[in-house]
Amino acid sequence: MPENNNPRPLLTTTVKDPILGLALVLGDRKIVPYVPTREELIPRILDELDLGPDDIFYDIGCGDGRVAVYAAKYYGVRKSICIEIDKYLVEEALKRSILEGVADRVSVINADFNEVNVSDATAVYLYLLTSVNDLLKPKLEKELRPGTRVAALDFPVPGWRPFKKVGIDEYSDKTLYLYIIGSHNMD
Repeated sequence: MPENNNPRPLLTTTVKDPILGLALVLGDRKIVPYVPTREELIPRILDELDLGPDDIFYDIGCGDGRVAVYAAKYYGVRKSICIEIDKYLVEEALKRSILEGVADRVSVINADFNEVNVSDATAVYLYLLTSVNDLLKPKLEKELRPGTRVAALDFPVPGWRPFKKVGIDEYSDKTLYLYIIGSHNMD
């Protein structure tokens, strides 16, 4: 049997989400599949979040860090924080921040998002499954301050009312759901 030289941990699949039909399992931990945000969509997403130099931007489940690094490099956010559970992707995000010259403003945290306090965020980006957004919702409602902007690509946060829903790609049905904490509840 050939040796596995792939630095990524071995993953197995299991049925979990009715939309995608599967979720990835790492050890005994279920995680979302790694599907990076397409590079050409990032400026549109960050424009919709209205980012600027006073913002503290969080990308929860940041993958290779492309969105957080872009926010630091081209939108000049004060701080850009990546939260990622996959160690291989954390290394990729760190490398990207160094190569793009923004390592001084990009922090990459290797942790489960439930273990990281996000109360200093002014803007948050989610590209997670709807089921994961639902699990994350109580944490965001508890920790984020009124006025914090949240953008969710393709998968809405159940029970939240977006102030804006935008089709962001003319060639596919990519949808961005935009929320403002304090005016996001359906109630």
